[in-house]
Amino acid sequence: MQTEIYHLFHSGTAVKVKNKLFVFDYFKDEPQNKKALSSSLEKGVIREESFKSINELYVFVSHSHHDHYNKVIFEWENYCDQLNYILAAEVELEAELENKDNLYLMEKDEELKLENISISTYGSTDEGVSFLVELDDLSIFHAGDLNWWKWKKFSEKVQKREAREYKREVDKLKGKKIDIAFVPVDPRLEENYYLAGEYFINEIKPALFIPIHFADNYDVTKFFKDRFNSNQTRVVEITKAGEKILYTKS
Repeated sequence: MQTEIYHLFHSGTAVKVKNKLFVFDYFKDEPQNKKALSSSLEKGVIREESFKSINELYVFVSHSHHDHYNKVIFEWENYCDQLNYILAAEVELEAELENKDNLYLMEKDEELKLENISISTYGSTDEGVSFLVELDDLSIFHAGDLNWWKWKKFSEKVQKREAREYKREVDKLKGKKIDIAFVPVDPRLEENYYLAGEYFINEIKPALFIPIHFADNYDVTKFFKDRFNSNQTRVVEITKAGEKILYTKS
């Protein structure tokens, strides 16, 4: 089974499995290259044409920060009949959205079953949750803002706490087979940008590691790939919004 993955900018990602589309933390709704002659997903945005071959759409929001959440996601119901929204419970919604029967608000350490899709939430070292999505013979982990936030401005005590809290959440995944992992590789952390990814790869050993949370600093994904790509875990270098990545489970 071949899976199509699209980098939609920053932490926004889309995973297409047969006629199902999973979208995580979509926020930038304008293509970087407006003249690109390609489908909307390959421009890094979602438009009506993105749903031509999609029967089921699952939209995830890990938390309410502006770089992870755009209310435009609620317009997609105009294009896809079978659609579910899975949001962190801390996301504040307008009153007219709160009682939607296809909306699920989740706290950390909860589970949800939608048809043959199993969704588990884990914690974050910032706001909201992280998601583990399991379907058929494929598992997808999206970290949201779960990151090893080792900022230089933090005291040594706070840095140790950040490391401990990150490891605690990641360690909950031990023993699970993760096919596709989206984990922050944030260049604002300077030389500490790689810590979260390195720990995740060493402890969880995902088949495919895809960096997120780097805005338009694409070079950091090359640095990370050069350092951590291996036969055990394939690391992806991303060069643009709309980057298409193919994954075939062995």
